[in-house]
Amino acid sequence: MICCPVFSERERERERERERERERERERRHNHRRQEALQKAIMGTVKAPWKQLLLDALQANSHLKHSSFFQLATIGCNGRPSNRTVVFRGFHEDSDKIQINTDYRSHKIEELKHCPFAEICWYFTDSWEQFRINGAIDIIDGSNPDPIKLQQREKSWFSSSLKSRLQYLGPNPGLPSIDEDPTKETFLDNSSGPVNAFCVLILDPDQVDYLNLKSNQRLSFASRQGVSGEKCWTSGRINP
Repeated sequence: MICCPVFSERERERERERERERERERERRHNHRRQEALQKAIMGTVKAPWKQLLLDALQANSHLKHSSFFQLATIGCNGRPSNRTVVFRGFHEDSDKIQINTDYRSHKIEELKHCPFAEICWYFTDSWEQFRINGAIDIIDGSNPDPIKLQQREKSWFSSSLKSRLQYLGPNPGLPSIDEDPTKETFLDNSSGPVNAFCVLILDPDQVDYLNLKSNQRLSFASRQGVSGEKCWTSGRINP
């Protein structure tokens, strides 16, 4: 039996239209959630009003692998800006603090010891949203005197894939490469605890700039200390 090419083309066009409709429906749902989050952010009805906007953006862009990558800018020891791409490791202990895993031997550690302030720039390509998150960073390495923080570091280590952990066994980042065989295999016991080079960075946000290029809206969030010592947020619309 010979298949009719016209019929097949019509079926393909119907399927393309169904996919376009599904995409439009996903966009409508995301826009609805975003508008609700924007309204709550302006009204200040949630503890960290920008966090829900970020969670919604992560959800809307979750099909893109690069949606968990963002840029982290620090101030170099020479006073010049320093920037790199890092991976989002979640919110620290369900707070509004952002967690990053890194190598203690990298240049950013000395930079953060010199000046703890940093800024995240995070752009979501599908929803056209940008977050600039400014704050101070706490460094949690193996010499930290706080046992709770050491437990958190260990938890982060075991939450990482074995491939990710192996990166901390390599030579010092940023130094001249003298290894004649860069493909040489490194082995690590899956049950071994954090190696010395592994550390966790916790960014505590105090300013957030949110920009939505689809709706042409921009919000500014700033934190202050409340009367009881807790962090309070204020927000307002600003020109894009």
